[in-house]
Amino acid sequence: MKLIRHGAAGEEKPGLVDSGGTLRDLSGSVRDIAGPCLSRQALDRLRMIDPQTLPVVPAGTRLGPCVGGTRNIVAIGLNFSDHAAETGAAIPSEPILFNKAPSCLSGPNDPVILPKGSAKTDWEIELAVVIGARASYVHANEALDYVAGACIMNDVSEREFQMERGGTWTKGKGCPTFGPLGPWLVTLDEIPDLNNLSMSLDVNSRRMQTGSTATMIFDVAQLVAYVSHFMMLEPGDIITTGTPPGVGLGMKPPRYLKSGDEMVLRIDGLGEQHQTVIAFDDWTAKVAAGEPTN
Repeated sequence: MKLIRHGAAGEEKPGLVDSGGTLRDLSGSVRDIAGPCLSRQALDRLRMIDPQTLPVVPAGTRLGPCVGGTRNIVAIGLNFSDHAAETGAAIPSEPILFNKAPSCLSGPNDPVILPKGSAKTDWEIELAVVIGARASYVHANEALDYVAGACIMNDVSEREFQMERGGTWTKGKGCPTFGPLGPWLVTLDEIPDLNNLSMSLDVNSRRMQTGSTATMIFDVAQLVAYVSHFMMLEPGDIITTGTPPGVGLGMKPPRYLKSGDEMVLRIDGLGEQHQTVIAFDDWTAKVAAGEPTN
Protein backbone atom coordinates (compact mmCIF):
# COMPACT_ATOMS: atom_id res chain seq x y z
CA MET A 1 0.00 0.00 0.00
CA LYS A 2 0.89 3.62 -0.48
CA LEU A 3 -0.51 5.65 2.41
CA ILE A 4 -0.87 9.42 2.46
CA ARG A 5 -1.99 12.27 4.68
CA HIS A 6 -3.78 15.10 2.89
CA GLY A 7 -5.14 18.51 3.78
CA ALA A 8 -4.04 21.72 5.46
CA ALA A 9 -1.07 21.67 7.81
CA GLY A 10 -2.16 20.38 11.20
CA GLU A 11 -5.48 19.14 9.80
CA GLU A 12 -4.31 16.27 7.62
CA LYS A 13 -6.61 13.34 6.93
CA PRO A 14 -5.54 9.76 6.14
CA GLY A 15 -5.65 8.35 2.64
CA LEU A 16 -4.13 5.95 0.17
CA VAL A 17 -3.06 5.78 -3.46
CA ASP A 18 -5.03 3.27 -5.52
CA SER A 19 -3.57 1.06 -8.27
CA GLY A 20 -4.32 3.73 -10.87
CA GLY A 21 -2.54 6.48 -8.96
CA THR A 22 -5.72 8.18 -7.70
CA LEU A 23 -5.60 9.57 -4.17
CA ARG A 24 -8.41 8.23 -1.97
CA ASP A 25 -9.65 9.42 1.41
CA LEU A 26 -9.50 6.97 4.34
CA SER A 27 -10.92 9.21 7.05
CA GLY A 28 -14.10 7.13 7.21
CA SER A 29 -12.06 4.05 8.06
CA VAL A 30 -9.18 5.21 10.26
CA ARG A 31 -8.37 8.29 12.33
CA ASP A 32 -4.85 8.93 11.00
CA ILE A 33 -1.77 7.27 9.52
CA ALA A 34 -0.24 7.24 12.97
CA GLY A 35 0.21 5.20 16.12
CA PRO A 36 -1.97 2.06 16.23
CA CYS A 37 -2.81 2.38 12.52
CA LEU A 38 0.80 1.44 11.74
CA SER A 39 0.69 -2.01 13.31
CA ARG A 40 0.82 -5.07 11.08
CA GLN A 41 -2.75 -6.00 12.01
CA ALA A 42 -4.09 -2.51 11.28
CA LEU A 43 -2.31 -2.40 7.91
CA ASP A 44 -3.78 -5.79 7.04
CA ARG A 45 -7.26 -4.41 7.75
CA LEU A 46 -6.63 -1.45 5.46
CA ARG A 47 -5.57 -3.83 2.67
CA MET A 48 -9.02 -5.42 2.81
CA ILE A 49 -10.73 -2.15 1.85
CA ASP A 50 -11.67 -1.80 -1.82
CA PRO A 51 -10.09 1.55 -2.81
CA GLN A 52 -12.82 2.09 -5.41
CA THR A 53 -15.33 2.50 -2.55
CA LEU A 54 -13.35 5.41 -1.06
CA PRO A 55 -13.92 9.11 -1.87
CA VAL A 56 -11.44 10.72 -4.27
CA VAL A 57 -9.19 13.39 -2.78
CA PRO A 58 -9.79 16.64 -4.72
CA ALA A 59 -7.10 17.53 -7.24
CA GLY A 60 -4.57 20.01 -5.91
CA THR A 61 -5.03 19.03 -2.26
CA ARG A 62 -1.87 19.48 -0.24
CA LEU A 63 -0.02 16.38 0.91
CA GLY A 64 1.27 16.47 4.47
CA PRO A 65 4.00 14.37 6.07
CA CYS A 66 3.00 10.79 5.32
CA VAL A 67 2.95 9.78 8.99
CA GLY A 68 1.45 11.63 11.96
CA GLY A 69 2.12 11.64 15.67
CA THR A 70 5.89 11.26 15.31
CA ARG A 71 7.62 11.71 18.65
CA ASN A 72 11.18 10.85 17.67
CA ILE A 73 13.28 11.23 14.51
CA VAL A 74 16.59 9.40 14.68
CA ALA A 75 19.00 10.25 11.87
CA ILE A 76 22.10 8.33 10.85
CA GLY A 77 25.24 10.22 9.87
CA LEU A 78 27.83 9.18 7.29
CA ASN A 79 26.04 5.94 6.45
CA PHE A 80 26.93 5.80 2.75
CA SER A 81 30.49 4.79 1.97
CA ASP A 82 30.68 7.09 -1.06
CA HIS A 83 29.33 10.05 0.93
CA ALA A 84 31.86 9.43 3.72
CA ALA A 85 34.58 9.46 1.05
CA GLU A 86 33.34 12.77 -0.38
CA THR A 87 33.55 14.41 3.06
CA GLY A 88 36.96 12.88 3.82
CA ALA A 89 35.57 11.08 6.88
CA ALA A 90 36.55 7.63 8.05
CA ILE A 91 34.03 4.81 7.67
CA PRO A 92 32.20 4.63 11.02
CA SER A 93 32.67 1.45 13.03
CA GLU A 94 29.20 1.93 14.54
CA PRO A 95 26.24 4.01 13.33
CA ILE A 96 26.43 7.72 14.13
CA LEU A 97 23.14 8.84 15.68
CA PHE A 98 21.65 12.30 16.03
CA ASN A 99 18.12 13.68 16.31
CA LYS A 100 15.97 15.90 14.14
CA ALA A 101 13.18 17.75 15.94
CA PRO A 102 9.74 16.30 15.08
CA SER A 103 8.62 19.90 14.55
CA CYS A 104 10.83 20.01 11.43
CA LEU A 105 8.49 17.66 9.54
CA SER A 106 6.67 19.11 6.56
CA GLY A 107 4.83 17.94 3.49
CA PRO A 108 6.81 16.59 0.54
CA ASN A 109 5.99 19.61 -1.62
CA ASP A 110 5.91 22.31 1.05
CA PRO A 111 8.44 25.16 0.82
CA VAL A 112 11.78 24.82 2.60
CA ILE A 113 12.36 27.94 4.70
CA LEU A 114 15.91 29.22 5.15
CA PRO A 115 16.24 30.01 8.87
CA LYS A 116 17.31 33.39 10.18
CA GLY A 117 21.03 33.94 9.65
CA SER A 118 21.43 30.93 7.37
CA ALA A 119 24.22 31.01 4.79
CA LYS A 120 24.92 27.28 4.43
CA THR A 121 21.64 25.37 4.11
CA ASP A 122 22.20 22.08 2.27
CA TRP A 123 20.19 19.21 0.82
CA GLU A 124 20.31 15.46 1.61
CA ILE A 125 18.04 12.87 0.02
CA GLU A 126 17.47 9.96 2.40
CA LEU A 127 15.52 6.74 2.73
CA ALA A 128 13.42 6.97 5.90
CA VAL A 129 11.67 4.08 7.62
CA VAL A 130 8.66 4.42 9.91
CA ILE A 131 8.32 2.23 12.99
CA GLY A 132 5.08 0.27 13.23
CA ALA A 133 5.45 -1.50 16.60
CA ARG A 134 7.24 -0.78 19.86
CA ALA A 135 10.85 -1.90 19.48
CA SER A 136 13.38 -2.40 22.24
CA TYR A 137 16.50 -4.57 22.10
CA VAL A 138 15.45 -6.24 18.87
CA HIS A 139 17.81 -8.34 16.74
CA ALA A 140 18.63 -7.48 13.14
CA ASN A 141 17.05 -10.70 11.86
CA GLU A 142 13.68 -9.60 13.25
CA ALA A 143 14.05 -5.84 12.95
CA LEU A 144 11.97 -5.40 9.79
CA ASP A 145 8.98 -6.90 11.62
CA TYR A 146 8.89 -3.60 13.51
CA VAL A 147 8.87 -1.41 10.38
CA ALA A 148 5.57 -0.21 8.88
CA GLY A 149 7.05 1.14 5.69
CA ALA A 150 9.49 3.47 3.97
CA CYS A 151 9.41 6.92 2.39
CA ILE A 152 11.59 9.78 1.20
CA MET A 153 13.01 12.39 3.56
CA ASN A 154 15.01 15.47 2.63
CA ASP A 155 17.36 15.82 5.60
CA VAL A 156 17.77 19.57 5.09
CA SER A 157 20.84 20.73 7.04
CA GLU A 158 22.26 24.13 7.94
CA ARG A 159 26.00 23.36 7.89
CA GLU A 160 27.16 26.39 9.87
CA PHE A 161 24.69 25.64 12.65
CA GLN A 162 25.62 21.95 12.45
CA MET A 163 29.40 22.17 12.37
CA GLU A 164 30.56 25.64 13.42
CA ARG A 165 28.36 26.54 16.39
CA GLY A 166 29.66 23.98 18.89
CA GLY A 167 27.89 21.01 20.44
CA THR A 168 26.10 18.39 18.40
CA TRP A 169 24.82 18.21 14.82
CA THR A 170 21.25 18.65 16.07
CA LYS A 171 21.51 22.46 15.88
CA GLY A 172 21.63 22.36 12.10
CA LYS A 173 19.06 19.64 11.56
CA GLY A 174 15.82 20.57 13.27
CA CYS A 175 14.75 23.96 11.91
CA PRO A 176 11.13 24.25 10.73
CA THR A 177 10.59 22.62 7.29
CA PHE A 178 13.94 20.76 7.51
CA GLY A 179 12.17 17.38 7.24
CA PRO A 180 10.00 17.07 4.11
CA LEU A 181 8.50 13.56 4.33
CA GLY A 182 6.62 11.59 1.69
CA PRO A 183 4.79 11.82 -0.65
CA TRP A 184 3.56 8.49 0.65
CA LEU A 185 4.46 5.76 3.10
CA VAL A 186 5.04 2.55 1.14
CA THR A 187 4.52 -0.68 3.06
CA LEU A 188 7.40 -3.14 2.92
CA ASP A 189 5.49 -5.73 0.87
CA GLU A 190 5.64 -3.31 -2.08
CA ILE A 191 9.41 -2.73 -1.84
CA PRO A 192 11.38 -5.60 -3.43
CA ASP A 193 14.71 -4.70 -1.79
CA LEU A 194 15.31 -1.86 0.66
CA ASN A 195 19.03 -2.33 0.09
CA ASN A 196 18.98 -1.68 -3.66
CA LEU A 197 16.97 1.50 -4.30
CA SER A 198 18.18 4.19 -6.70
CA MET A 199 18.12 7.74 -5.30
CA SER A 200 18.50 11.18 -6.88
CA LEU A 201 18.19 14.86 -6.01
CA ASP A 202 18.15 17.78 -8.45
CA VAL A 203 18.52 21.49 -7.72
CA ASN A 204 17.21 23.80 -10.43
CA SER A 205 17.07 20.83 -12.84
CA ARG A 206 20.75 20.04 -12.28
CA ARG A 207 21.53 16.59 -10.88
CA MET A 208 23.35 16.92 -7.57
CA GLN A 209 22.94 13.52 -5.92
CA THR A 210 22.86 10.14 -7.59
CA GLY A 211 23.17 7.08 -5.42
CA SER A 212 21.77 3.80 -4.19
CA THR A 213 20.96 2.28 -0.85
CA ALA A 214 23.34 -0.49 -1.96
CA THR A 215 26.23 1.66 -0.70
CA MET A 216 24.82 1.99 2.81
CA ILE A 217 27.36 0.95 5.43
CA PHE A 218 24.67 -0.27 7.84
CA ASP A 219 21.44 -1.52 6.26
CA VAL A 220 17.92 -0.81 7.50
CA ALA A 221 17.62 -3.95 9.62
CA GLN A 222 20.96 -3.28 11.28
CA LEU A 223 19.99 0.31 11.99
CA VAL A 224 16.59 -0.49 13.52
CA ALA A 225 18.18 -3.11 15.75
CA TYR A 226 21.06 -0.83 16.73
CA VAL A 227 18.89 2.17 17.60
CA SER A 228 16.53 -0.06 19.62
CA HIS A 229 19.41 -0.84 21.98
CA PHE A 230 19.72 2.82 22.96
CA MET A 231 16.10 3.97 23.09
CA MET A 232 12.53 2.71 22.91
CA LEU A 233 11.13 3.08 19.41
CA GLU A 234 7.39 3.71 19.19
CA PRO A 235 4.91 3.51 16.29
CA GLY A 236 5.29 6.60 14.14
CA ASP A 237 8.94 7.14 15.03
CA ILE A 238 11.23 7.69 12.06
CA ILE A 239 14.75 6.51 11.32
CA THR A 240 16.31 8.32 8.38
CA THR A 241 19.23 6.34 7.10
CA GLY A 242 21.84 8.66 5.59
CA THR A 243 22.57 10.24 2.23
CA PRO A 244 24.60 9.39 -0.88
CA PRO A 245 27.28 11.72 -2.30
CA GLY A 246 26.56 15.04 -3.96
CA VAL A 247 25.66 17.33 -1.06
CA GLY A 248 26.53 21.01 -1.36
CA LEU A 249 29.08 20.77 1.46
CA GLY A 250 31.15 18.32 -0.58
CA MET A 251 31.42 20.51 -3.68
CA LYS A 252 34.49 22.57 -4.50
CA PRO A 253 33.68 25.29 -3.74
CA PRO A 254 30.69 24.37 -1.55
CA ARG A 255 27.29 25.26 -2.99
CA TYR A 256 24.34 26.02 -0.72
CA LEU A 257 20.64 26.68 -1.19
CA LYS A 258 19.32 30.17 -1.86
CA SER A 259 15.84 31.60 -2.01
CA GLY A 260 14.07 30.56 -5.20
CA ASP A 261 15.94 27.30 -5.66
CA GLU A 262 13.84 24.27 -6.66
CA MET A 263 14.58 20.75 -5.41
CA VAL A 264 13.27 17.46 -6.82
CA LEU A 265 13.93 14.20 -4.96
CA ARG A 266 13.25 10.66 -6.17
CA ILE A 267 13.70 7.13 -4.77
CA ASP A 268 12.68 4.02 -6.72
CA GLY A 269 9.09 3.08 -5.87
CA LEU A 270 8.74 5.78 -3.22
CA GLY A 271 7.67 8.70 -5.41
CA GLU A 272 8.95 12.26 -5.77
CA GLN A 273 9.23 15.39 -3.69
CA HIS A 274 9.25 18.98 -5.06
CA GLN A 275 10.30 21.91 -2.88
CA THR A 276 10.88 25.61 -3.41
CA VAL A 277 13.34 27.37 -1.11
CA ILE A 278 12.24 30.64 0.48
CA ALA A 279 14.08 33.05 2.78
CA PHE A 280 12.73 33.46 6.30
CA ASP A 281 11.90 37.16 5.87
CA ASP A 282 10.07 36.48 2.60
CA TRP A 283 8.13 33.70 4.28
CA THR A 284 7.04 35.87 7.20
CA ALA A 285 6.01 38.62 4.77
CA LYS A 286 3.80 36.15 2.89
CA VAL A 287 2.23 34.99 6.14
CA ALA A 288 1.62 38.60 7.28
CA ALA A 289 -0.01 39.38 3.93
CA GLY A 290 -2.25 36.33 4.15
CA GLU A 291 -0.79 34.84 0.98
CA PRO A 292 -0.80 31.06 0.36
CA THR A 293 2.24 29.45 1.92
CA ASN A 294 1.99 25.85 0.66
